[in-house]
Amino acid sequence: MAADILPELALIPAGEFPMGCDEAEADERPSRSVHVDEFLIAVQPVTQAEYARFVHETGHRVPAIYELPVVVTAGGRERERAFRATGQPYVWSDSAPPADRLDHPVTLVRWDDAVAYCAWLSTASGRTLRLPTEAEWEKAARGGLERKWYPWGDRLERDLANFLTDPSMKAAHGTSTCRTYPPNAYGLFDVIGNVWEWVQDWYDPSYYHTGPDRNPTGPPKGHLRVLRGGSWLVADVRMLSCSHRHKVPPDTYSYGIGFRVACDVHGGFANV
Repeated sequence: MAADILPELALIPAGEFPMGCDEAEADERPSRSVHVDEFLIAVQPVTQAEYARFVHETGHRVPAIYELPVVVTAGGRERERAFRATGQPYVWSDSAPPADRLDHPVTLVRWDDAVAYCAWLSTASGRTLRLPTEAEWEKAARGGLERKWYPWGDRLERDLANFLTDPSMKAAHGTSTCRTYPPNAYGLFDVIGNVWEWVQDWYDPSYYHTGPDRNPTGPPKGHLRVLRGGSWLVADVRMLSCSHRHKVPPDTYSYGIGFRVACDVHGGFANV
């Protein structure tokens, strides 16, 4: 079972990289040199089909629209109605994912759901899987390029990522099959666009001023969690950059949020 359950993983080499961006939002500054040890990360987000195996073997609740998250209820009734309507194509039926989205990233998952998936996959595979840290995610997303806005350079091209080029087309848009767009130089697909990705860290707006410069794992506690990479719903090009930090309450879930897994090269990782 262990051999066929692990996703395809890419080795991200150890070394320093400039994390953040001095021309971006305040919480992405200052850009600083961060060292990250080598690690492995999935080349694509967890798919609907992969998540289905977890649900069937554990009885974990299926992706659906449950109690609405704070980011939705704070927007009033119209936003709640829009969330329910847009989310319907991603709701599972009778413990089965949408048949036309099996190779799409799983969505409608909270941070806790992603962590539970990692725990199950760790037990099933014999490797300690986890969410990547913010620093690991950004290093992997950049693909070895330094001080560029996107994994391929400084221009956002429609044929390189799944994002919302025309906000009026939101109803007709949606997630895309993983690997539809070209990978970055590390072989990672969909690091920009398609779905936001949960990372391990709590959010701290001043962490780039106070955090360690070697293998930072985020503050020990907080009130918000971090998402990276943008999604098919995003039209603001700033939110699709490699350095952008999207912070949300821990109860957040959406039809534009998924995750990918990571692991250490030589063993476990305890700080989750």
